[in-house]
Amino acid sequence: MTNQEDFISTVSHEMRTPLTSIRGFAQTMLSSWDKLDDTSKKKFLEIIEQQSNRLIHLVENILSVTKLHDEALVLKKTSVNASVETVLQMIKQKYGEYKFELSLSKDNPEIYADADKLQQILINVIENACKYSEIGSTVTVSTSCDNNTVYIRVKDEGCGIDEKYANKIFEKFSRIDNPLTRKTQGSGLGLYITKTLTEKMKGKISFKNQDKGTLFQIEFPQYSIEEHARCSVTH
Repeated sequence: MTNQEDFISTVSHEMRTPLTSIRGFAQTMLSSWDKLDDTSKKKFLEIIEQQSNRLIHLVENILSVTKLHDEALVLKKTSVNASVETVLQMIKQKYGEYKFELSLSKDNPEIYADADKLQQILINVIENACKYSEIGSTVTVSTSCDNNTVYIRVKDEGCGIDEKYANKIFEKFSRIDNPLTRKTQGSGLGLYITKTLTEKMKGKISFKNQDKGTLFQIEFPQYSIEEHARCSVTH
């Protein structure tokens, strides 16, 4: 099977589950409307909404993947700290049950990045930290700079990542197997998109297990006049 055939096969499989749920609960409501109480109707509609959102998210990720290698990035001087603060405010609205600790280095220089794609990277990594940790746990986000490199670190209090998945978690449709991932729906595309976008902006992403949870580290070279002179940018 070619890579394209494999991709189409996997996409079809990933889309089938939410579509089957949506159709099944819709058919039940249509055929048994008068027999269902209000509580059941509300529950079924909530499931349809959840699976619709899952499908929308999957389609958005697939579209992102198809454009990843051809889409041009708008690179310009970007503040990592400002991007982290903006994203964290959005994340807090969605994951209000979690605690967030933020530590930003005031000495961080600007980096050379596409601001929208940088936010997408941050959203993917911080959301993952929430989704794969228990509700009520703490997600720590920090930034620092060393040797002309800016670091962004996101630490969760989840169950960690088995070493056997170390080379797989950044692959397309990769999903690790542990109790938390079994409870969390996902396309397995988020970290692949994150890694690809990071590398397109000359950055790196890695992870390591902690005593409790996982630490993801993203690093970017700082913005330089020399780099600006070699590239066409938007100010």
